Amino acid sequence: MSSIFVFPGQGAQSVGMGRELYENNADARAVFDEVDAALGQKLSDIIFNGPAEELTLTANVQPAIMATSIAMLRASGAKLPEFVAGHSLGEYTALCAAGALSVGDAAKLLRARGNAMQHAVPVGQGLTAVLLGLDIDAVREICNDTDCDVANDNSPGQVVISGAREIVERTMEIAKERGAKRAMPLALSVPVHCRIQEPAAEEMRTAIESVKFNTPCVPLISNKTCAPLTDIDEIKEALVYQITHGVRWRESVLNMAEMGITEMIEVGPGNVLTGLCSRITDKITAKKLEI
Repeated sequence: MSSIFVFPGQGAQSVGMGRELYENNADARAVFDEVDAALGQKLSDIIFNGPAEELTLTANVQPAIMATSIAMLRASGAKLPEFVAGHSLGEYTALCAAGALSVGDAAKLLRARGNAMQHAVPVGQGLTAVLLGLDIDAVREICNDTDCDVANDNSPGQVVISGAREIVERTMEIAKERGAKRAMPLALSVPVHCRIQEPAAEEMRTAIESVKFNTPCVPLISNKTCAPLTDIDEIKEALVYQITHGVRWRESVLNMAEMGITEMIEVGPGNVLTGLCSRITDKITAKKLEI
């Protein structure tokens, strides 16, 4: 029996997240201040006060979610459990929590990641969408026919697809014809975890090599392998890989259960991962971190 801290990805953000912690907890305040200093920008002001349109820009929201998540962890005083994991950008947060990255370096990498993803695909040319009511095999079959990419295998009946706009739109229509309950575009400024992000992957390979990584003090359950990683070279490669390949969250959670993990604690804004866990397995109890 063991536990895991999990950290959310894009979509968990809201204007005002972390403001109360910043005002009332010195450890949390230090995290936001370190991120502001690393980026040379008062990102904390955007996080606390908006506007929402500026916060949700990919280059802002990625370090913003990381900063808020680490601030919550530091404010709680909680000790790390046996494992950590993160959904998409949450892997950087998880590595920061496990001591593999400093807060400042995690912020710089996520800013670089957001910029690289935005530059790789001109605005309007890509699309990310969620399909509800089809299992992963059915979605993969459709995507094979349309040359679309599976971006997130989140839970049974919830799969995210991504790629060039016209391809994703066609895939959504076919999915509805084949029984999807809903097919909805997501409010993201870039297509995520897909092949057309290859230029961003190459940019991130360079950025990642420019930053010091330490061996994490607990293993990371990887979006790439669904298995524990501690080797720094393997972790770096997994971070590059996830730019152009899907997040295997459903498989990761099932593997956590097989490994004997019985408790999942979500650390960060929102409760998306807690909800997904309950739809994936009944062998793991999921809850939010108490602060």
